[in-house]
Amino acid sequence: MKELICIVCPNGCRILVDEENGYQVTGNACPRGEEYGRTELLYPSRVLTGTVRLHGASLRRCPVKTKGPIPRDKLLEAARALSGVDATAPVQAGDVLLPDVCGTGVDVVATRSILS
Repeated sequence: MKELICIVCPNGCRILVDEENGYQVTGNACPRGEEYGRTELLYPSRVLTGTVRLHGASLRRCPVKTKGPIPRDKLLEAARALSGVDATAPVQAGDVLLPDVCGTGVDVVATRSILS
């Protein structure tokens, strides 16, 4: 039995996931907690946020994030991949700056529009 704190909503429910009984989840106040508990043990994933170098603007860095969650074991590799990304202004929020990061099928996008 694994104890987790659900991070899906502000309630922060303490949930128990029973790995031996089909990943049955107890202690959740909403259905999203059940899905979180099961997913966290079977396929843990996170959204990666960071910055990339930016040329041609008064700001030197552009904030970015993955468009969706990526496998937790790929986070460090994806963060290293961000260090090699150079963007050129203008950049619009939502622009793909690194497609298919580390073969995950998830793009890294700008989270802020920056003019030149």
